[in-house]
Amino acid sequence: MSFDQNALDSLRIERSAEPETGSGKPYKWFLIVVLAIAVAAAAYALFRNKAIAVETVTAVATSNGAGSGPAVLNASGYVVARRQATVAAKVTGKVAEVMIEEGMNVKEGQIIARLDSSTSRPTYELAQRQLESARINLRETEVRLGESERTLRRTEQLRTDKLVSESQLDTAQSDVAATRARLESLQSEVKVAEGTVRVRAQELDDLVVRAPFSGVIVSKDAQPGEMVSPISAGGGFTRTGIATIVDMDSREIEVDVNESFINRVHNGQKTEAVLDAYPDWVIPSHVINIVPTADRQKATVRVRIGFDTLEPRILPDMGVKVSFLENRGEPSTVAARPVVRLPASAVFRDGESSYVWRVQNGAVERVAVSTGGERDGQVEVLAGINAGDTVVATPVEGLKQGDTVKAKSS
Repeated sequence: MSFDQNALDSLRIERSAEPETGSGKPYKWFLIVVLAIAVAAAAYALFRNKAIAVETVTAVATSNGAGSGPAVLNASGYVVARRQATVAAKVTGKVAEVMIEEGMNVKEGQIIARLDSSTSRPTYELAQRQLESARINLRETEVRLGESERTLRRTEQLRTDKLVSESQLDTAQSDVAATRARLESLQSEVKVAEGTVRVRAQELDDLVVRAPFSGVIVSKDAQPGEMVSPISAGGGFTRTGIATIVDMDSREIEVDVNESFINRVHNGQKTEAVLDAYPDWVIPSHVINIVPTADRQKATVRVRIGFDTLEPRILPDMGVKVSFLENRGEPSTVAARPVVRLPASAVFRDGESSYVWRVQNGAVERVAVSTGGERDGQVEVLAGINAGDTVVATPVEGLKQGDTVKAKSS
């Protein structure tokens, strides 16, 4: 039995694709939202924990003497040594030995160099021999004088007894007188020889160069074999100095003060000195005197300032800035109080109040402070922080309480 294929195809049921349920789309969007939240949380945590680079400075404590107030005048100058000398030999000669080096401490009278004595020493020894010869001649003449005097006494006795003639007595008297004259001449010769020996000895001693005072050698200017002279050789190869000695106990400051402000300075006035080499070190000092003359070209007056305490770090010719302090009366018996100083850039203003950003354990906190006077870019902090505290040195935009910070690498 045959079947009609077309008839069979007409009876086939067409099955369409199953409709989508839509249940997969909400799950997909849920995963995307969760992932976005996680990324945002991680980014927020990373940003919050990122340390902000800041410049920091440590609060420094200095001594502020009682009776001194804010600065009334600032000046700059140099550290000088009032007692300094370039040591030279007294005579011209060749250096045989130099016994010092830069930085060596020497005592007054200590030998620092010797000149060649190959010429002066034989001359001195010759003078000594001449002196010895004169002394021998003197002793011989003294013996002859004694003999002549004894002969004269015998002749006088014989003449009294009329045993010798008058001419023999005259001869004996003349012999004594001549011997005495010879003795006086030899005594003078001995004195001349002794003087010659002293001169030759001094010439020999002048070849030894000694320190004129106790101090430190800051310059060694000659070497063995070089010629030195106390007189300038006019640009030749002869040196005039052997070494330079500085008395470190005579260090002080010299500053030039504009004559328009010299009325603010007086003897004994308290000052504060800051060396250019140590800008964070405030050195108590005082005015020694005002040099009573003015420089008409610069319109300045020189002022001498002494250090209250000398420190080894203070070296001659160092640059220094000096603040002349206002005198607030006689110094009291109260001990000088310590003052904490900070750069002016580290103290921030908020209306009439002041504050700093103190760094502790890698985070910053805002600390209110009470400030005093300002001088040379440094502010006195009277209360709020202590010496040794670390604070932010310069303004940082957007800095907030509790922010994590790190010091910038220099």
